[in-house]
Amino acid sequence: MSNEIIIPQEVILSKIYEIRSVKVMLDRDLAELYGVETKYLKRQVKRNIERFPEDFMFALNEQEFKEWRSQFVTSNKDKMGLRYAPYAFTEDGVAQLSTVLNSQRAINVNLQIIRLFSRMRKMLLTHKDLLIEMEKIRKKISGQDEKIDLIFNYLKQFIKEQETPRRKIGYRFSKDKE
Repeated sequence: MSNEIIIPQEVILSKIYEIRSVKVMLDRDLAELYGVETKYLKRQVKRNIERFPEDFMFALNEQEFKEWRSQFVTSNKDKMGLRYAPYAFTEDGVAQLSTVLNSQRAINVNLQIIRLFSRMRKMLLTHKDLLIEMEKIRKKISGQDEKIDLIFNYLKQFIKEQETPRRKIGYRFSKDKE
């Protein structure tokens, strides 16, 4: 595949957002990556809407759209493309796009995006495992402060007892009786 399009991973990552606690990519960003117009991408999706249930794709509601727009300083040209709330595609939705966009570029870029999502998921699982292990350690350690303080208090009492002169015990001779 000598004509394979390679997009830097950082470019793709910069176009992944978290909306509704889900990692998504927006229609305009995907269209740009695929080398098609946003209206063409949306038209293909609308023609095949049964392939895109809500867990694959959703339109941003008014509040989400405002919040998303407020995060970016946009030029007038960019604002022109933002008159309507974009579609947000989940990882599954991005995979499904390959069934409605048949250009070689769209297929190649789609493969890159899917691989990136997979790597992200693997990293998240690895980090999750680390967090679980750290939590186990934290639980083992929590409450140890009180136990250590108790040990130190016992040691301090023991040292005080050793430092204070002890009363001698045993038989005493009285000088008066001699």
